Amino acid sequence: MYMRKGYKVSMWWVSALVLLQVLSLSFLPAASQGQQLPADEGLTLERAVEIGIKNQPALINRASQVRASEARTGQAQSNWYPQLSANAGYGRTKPVTGGRGLALAPGSPGLSTSSGQSYEDYSSDLTLRQTIYDFGRTSSQVKVQNLNTDAARYDLENTRDDVVFNVKQAFFQVLQAQASRDVAKESLAQFQKQLERARAFFEVGRSPKFDVTKAEVDAGTAQLALIRAENQVKLARVNLNNAMGVPERYQYTVIDDKRAVGAVATFEDALQQAFSQRPDLLSVIRQKEASAESVKVAKTNYFPTLSGNASYSWYGTQFPLGDGWNAGLNLTIPIFSGFLTKYQVAEAQANRDVVAASELSLRQDIVLQVEQAYLNFRESEERIVTAELTARQAKENYDLAQGRYDAGVGSPIEVSDALVSYRNAEIVYVNAVYDLKIAQAAIEKAIGAKP
Repeated sequence: MYMRKGYKVSMWWVSALVLLQVLSLSFLPAASQGQQLPADEGLTLERAVEIGIKNQPALINRASQVRASEARTGQAQSNWYPQLSANAGYGRTKPVTGGRGLALAPGSPGLSTSSGQSYEDYSSDLTLRQTIYDFGRTSSQVKVQNLNTDAARYDLENTRDDVVFNVKQAFFQVLQAQASRDVAKESLAQFQKQLERARAFFEVGRSPKFDVTKAEVDAGTAQLALIRAENQVKLARVNLNNAMGVPERYQYTVIDDKRAVGAVATFEDALQQAFSQRPDLLSVIRQKEASAESVKVAKTNYFPTLSGNASYSWYGTQFPLGDGWNAGLNLTIPIFSGFLTKYQVAEAQANRDVVAASELSLRQDIVLQVEQAYLNFRESEERIVTAELTARQAKENYDLAQGRYDAGVGSPIEVSDALVSYRNAEIVYVNAVYDLKIAQAAIEKAIGAKP
């Protein structure tokens, strides 16, 4: 009856847990919508970065790894504390009887000729163990885990920097695509005006049919360019959503970042900043220190371990049970383990060399990344000046060509070429402006600067 009653209680708890899980799943979409973008939100760069930091699964993954590493540190520290355990046992014994009438009776000092009778025995004990000295094994293990935890925190910081840079890059690419689309819209509008002007001139006999067909071809080409530009905007928004960790479609307006690009340090200063504050490099340095300490941990297996123990026990075949206690010291001296410790030390040394090589490789990558970002920034700065001048000259050239055509001394080809050159120069200028912003974000990422 007791078992059936317990079964009913356990089934009630299972049903309750299942119900709670179903309810939590039913509210999950509503909870997740709290992280989504509201419709028609004005999305600034700061807001986009904030959403990316909050929603990117990679950051959640890294944060969980930090917590796991902190837990491993606590596990290593547990060897400093006493270990207390309790044990209880119950047994029922029927002594063996044989043809000679021998039986082992409970409580007798030896063999008895009496017939064997079943009996029960009870036992329990409370044991306390404490490591007294292990030649620095526990302290080295704790230091290894603390260093690994520091490395995990730097990895989290590095992932955050990656998310911030990816959001910035995608954000500026959306603005770049939108500016290029606006140029394509203006270009289409001007080609359509040119078509209307050509038709009007043709109707009054001022221009041949060729001018009309040429204007129609130019307008159609401009329409195709606008279609491509619209698609580039959609693709850029998809990339931005993905960088922010919200891959669903949203109707938000990207607000242009009007802040001027700040000054950039010299290459030498930027490189020194990268070596001193890049979180991925700091993580590898901590890993190298941890691997060096792991060699010490492996070598402690050559040394003995001194520990103390004490226990209090109860035993008997009937209540009240008899009791007793014992206490003592235990010295464990490793004599021969089949060369296990030797190869553990060799493995730890090899792992230390692997991490040291990884640090050298990362330092080379940092030099490359900083130099590339620095050169791209300087190139974008110079390109903006030239592109702005070219766009202004192309606009003047287009105005002259249009004026000549309106006066009846120019050709539609001249107007079309001038307009195409003008719009291309505008796109080059737009690309240079946002390439400079992306280059600045790349420099900040390369040197480990914090936003």
